[in-house]
Amino acid sequence: MTKQFTADDIDTTALLAELKQWVEMETPTADGAAVNRLADRVEKLAKAANLEIERHPGTLGFGDVLAVGTPRPAGSNAKTILILAHLDTVHAHGTLTSQLPLRQEGDKLYGPGIYDMKSGALMALEAVKLAASAGSHLPVDLVFVPDEEMGSLSSRQVIEAYASKAAYALVVEPARDGGKIVVARKGIAMYDIAVHGRASHAGTRPQDGRSAIRAAARLVLELEALNDPERGITVTVGTIEGGTGRNTVPALCRMQVDVRIPDAKTAREITDKIMAMKPVDPDITFEITGDLNRPPFSQSEESRKLFAHTAKLAAQLDIRLEGVTTGGGSDGNFTSAMGIPTLDGLGADGAGAHTFNEYILVSSVAPRTALLTNLLLTLT
Repeated sequence: MTKQFTADDIDTTALLAELKQWVEMETPTADGAAVNRLADRVEKLAKAANLEIERHPGTLGFGDVLAVGTPRPAGSNAKTILILAHLDTVHAHGTLTSQLPLRQEGDKLYGPGIYDMKSGALMALEAVKLAASAGSHLPVDLVFVPDEEMGSLSSRQVIEAYASKAAYALVVEPARDGGKIVVARKGIAMYDIAVHGRASHAGTRPQDGRSAIRAAARLVLELEALNDPERGITVTVGTIEGGTGRNTVPALCRMQVDVRIPDAKTAREITDKIMAMKPVDPDITFEITGDLNRPPFSQSEESRKLFAHTAKLAAQLDIRLEGVTTGGGSDGNFTSAMGIPTLDGLGADGAGAHTFNEYILVSSVAPRTALLTNLLLTLT
């Protein structure tokens, strides 16, 4: 009979001590060297546990993708369990010594990136080590991504390569709202739009100008009109800038647009509408670049079965597991779109992702690490 782990089997003291070291190594996504320093630490720990290592050099200025695997026979083509984690955070260097110092207040342990998602990444490593020692049915690949917070632009191909061999995908993004896990996510499209007009003197020759800002203002309203809460569609013009001075009819205006959509059919509909938008004035042009960055992550029937199995394991640990859908994306969007049963939000409970109030609940670390370990040991 496969061993079942409990919270008492997890060395929480050692795990938290290691977690604090990870948090003290600040890893903003854009600093590939900083992310790699943490990857070096992870690689050292994995080698000490006799896990297999594959390291893929980063591109586009991002850090490396580090893959840690349980030992398997040479040439094995067995299906795997893929775990996805990321080592980068949204927090800039210096956050640790200013707005968000590492500190514990009761059950809350604060620090930049501790919730999203250094705790989950470390819990996954611990679970893989325990599963390897106990003998998991399926081999496990744990992939640490360096650029998730900026869309996994350099790592998506590596993720999908490992996913092509996987029977299941588990994502250790943080839990939601008291320990809920994520069973579906919206897809994300991102656009950069440049509106080109014609400059002129605002006082002496205003009639010669074609205001890019005025055309952009009309376009903002057209884009935001695509919002449909009932259908789960959100379109947000997040930034806008244009013009060169108050006395010049502006020739250029730029904007950045974020789109969240619930399913593939809606994604095609909305992205087609955005790409087809045209200016009213023939002397104005739109330059629209962008596309779907993360495909929608919908809960398939196989993913429902995976959730049900996980919920049974959680109940044995006195965890009442609930599934939620969220508008935020993760690398689980990629695996779900490939048809792989995917479960997300398996990391620590807490709150404050991407804020200066980010924390985990220390009490959640051991039981959820045990749950992840038991999941690795029971999936077949």
